Amino acid sequence: MAGPELRMLLLLMDKTVAALSGAARGGLSLVAAVDGAKPSTEKARRRSSGRYPNSAPTVQPKKFSMTTLAGKIPFVTGGAREGATVAFTYQQSVAPAAALVTEMEAAGGGRALALQADAADRAVLTDAINGVAHRLGRMDILVNNAGVLLLGALESFSLEDFHKMIAANVRAVFIAAKAALPHMGQGGRIINIGSTNAERMPFTGGRAYAMSKSALVGLVQGMARDPGPRGITVNNVQPGPTDTDMNPEAGEFGAALHGLMALQRHATPDEIAGMVAYIAGREAGFVTGASLTIDGGFSA
Repeated sequence: MAGPELRMLLLLMDKTVAALSGAARGGLSLVAAVDGAKPSTEKARRRSSGRYPNSAPTVQPKKFSMTTLAGKIPFVTGGAREGATVAFTYQQSVAPAAALVTEMEAAGGGRALALQADAADRAVLTDAINGVAHRLGRMDILVNNAGVLLLGALESFSLEDFHKMIAANVRAVFIAAKAALPHMGQGGRIINIGSTNAERMPFTGGRAYAMSKSALVGLVQGMARDPGPRGITVNNVQPGPTDTDMNPEAGEFGAALHGLMALQRHATPDEIAGMVAYIAGREAGFVTGASLTIDGGFSA
């Protein structure tokens, strides 16, 4: 992918992965975080493990010039692109969605489309994937990056919150892949944004979240076999602490996180986006069933 196509896709990745950090800090779904929704008082007290980025700095397309995605159609958290056309989901707030469309079009020079959809709703998510694929003719890349993080003591952790995390972090991934596969041709890509906490959860209160992200490891190992004969790959990208507005390297949790890492710094959003761009590109055509951790040695 060159020029505006790459800039728009990477900006979208920065934005959607950024929203995950808001979800992690506030216990919100991706679309709610994009909407700018506020967490409840109870959820606001919960802490994130600080694994996702939440800012969208200037993208540097030249860093990913070896990745060829020209002409590919990705569906990113309820969105897709044809050439330099990008679609993404929002749930309630029209104004933030419109602002993101404006920013993406300004950065990429193409067209962006905001779709009102809830990635946690099976029927809505399936209809969104089918609708975009039918409109654009096919789907080449699926990036599952909606997620919810809820922390709390075992004694007080509700089954409602448990089911909410499983629905967003595991069930939605399965549903999206099932819906997207019929629209994929030879060499398609399914990419899940997981978490380093699948490998290591060194904080109290995170047992259910770690389980939900560990489930993706088994899911991609098994799922990789199904579309393998068609050259379709299925992988996880598992980020660690990333320098963002919600989880700044100089913030109150920075030193504690660095003490758990081999590389004692946060990742940059570009580093996470670069891994996703690699997995989406033809250079990663022989990588499948893998969980690729990019966490500075957090899980080492």
